[in-house]
Amino acid sequence: MFPIGDDNSTRRSTPFVTYVLIAINVAVFLLELQNGQEFINQWAFIPARFTADPMSSIVTVFSAMFMHGSWLHLGGNMLYLWIFGDNVEDRFGHAKYLLFYLLAGIAATFAQYVFTPGSSVPNVGASGAIAGVLGAYILMFPRARINVLLGRAVVAMPAIIVLGFWIVLQLISGVGTIAYTDADANMGGVAYMAHIGGFAAGFLMAFLFRGSTRAGISA
Repeated sequence: MFPIGDDNSTRRSTPFVTYVLIAINVAVFLLELQNGQEFINQWAFIPARFTADPMSSIVTVFSAMFMHGSWLHLGGNMLYLWIFGDNVEDRFGHAKYLLFYLLAGIAATFAQYVFTPGSSVPNVGASGAIAGVLGAYILMFPRARINVLLGRAVVAMPAIIVLGFWIVLQLISGVGTIAYTDADANMGGVAYMAHIGGFAAGFLMAFLFRGSTRAGISA
C-alpha cells in the first residue's frame, strides 16, 4: 500500500510550516550533492562520535533530520510529509506543530542511538520526525480516507489501516535488527528503531498538543 493523497476537505489553514520543512529538506539535500561526503560527515548524526563527545556533536541531532541519502529517500519522505503533515499542522497550529516535529525527530534519533551507540555510520533523514507526524495522524484522524496504490488501482482506505500496516512492518523489521552486532550496524541500512521511536513519541505527544488546542490555547 503506497499512499498518494488524503482528504483535506476539513483543513482550515494553509500548512506553511509543512511547506517550509519540505523546502528546507530539498535545499539541504542539494547542499549535500554539491559538497559531498565531507558535508555529510560534518552534519550527519554519527552515534560513535556522539558517544565519544556529546557536546561537540549535539547540533547534528537537529541537522541530520534535514538530510537524506538519495533522491528516492528524499522523495518518499517528502511525499509522506506532504500527505499527512498538513492535517496535523492544521490541528495543532503552526508554532506547536513545528515544536512537535522537532521533538519527534529528536526522540527518533535517540531511539535509534540506544541500539547502535557504537555505530560509525552517518544517520540522516526526516523519517523519524515524519513517523511522529504519522503517530499523531493515526490518533486524530483514524477514519480519514487515504488514497493508496494497490497494484495499478487507486483505493481509498481508512488511515488506521494504512498507517497501522506501516507501523506493524516497522515493528517486525525493528525486532529483527535488535540482535545486530556493532559490525552489522556499521553496514548501514534503514533505521527502523528511529521510525518506531518517532511514531511512539508522536502518538504520545499528540495527547498533549491536541489537549492544549482543545483547551483554547492557540499557536
